[in-house]
Amino acid sequence: MSTVFFITHPEVVVDPDRPVPRWHLSPKGVERMRAFAASAEMRAVRTIWASDETKAIEAAGILAGVHGLPLAVLHELHENDRSATGFLPPPEFERVADAFFASPDESVRGWERAADAQARVVKAFETILASEIAGDVAIVAHGGVGTLLLCHLCGAPITRDLDQPFQGHYWSCSLETREIRHRWRSIAPR
Repeated sequence: MSTVFFITHPEVVVDPDRPVPRWHLSPKGVERMRAFAASAEMRAVRTIWASDETKAIEAAGILAGVHGLPLAVLHELHENDRSATGFLPPPEFERVADAFFASPDESVRGWERAADAQARVVKAFETILASEIAGDVAIVAHGGVGTLLLCHLCGAPITRDLDQPFQGHYWSCSLETREIRHRWRSIAPR
């Protein structure tokens, strides 16, 4: 049976003057992603997909480069749309993110509703898994939509209780049954 790995990009360079979807991986993020890409767990990956956000493409590119594989990009894997607020300082971001998960049917400060982001990422996930696949699959995207997808696959309501502890984590499921094999694990030590 094949495994699907949902991987979140690791640490980024925070640049308030650049749109968040165009942020790049930090040197620490690159280091952690290289370690993960070279791990035994990634050895059977034969298909790699990424969100079209820069940080996800960079992380997926590291994985693709280590294994000599092509990389496919799917826009619908993008993080929840937060363009209404743009960059928020970390304490404020955490408060708004809490509200995003707590009120999934409401738009918090103009953000995409959690329910809509979940429906989008579930559809993208199913589109990927319906494509021709041989071996394990890596999907490199973002923590918010990764949590929403994990909630869906676990049969749980939308909750931040299933969120990753920090950037650069992954969960896995069976390709054939969609059964969760494990929840969030760190891609590499910080």
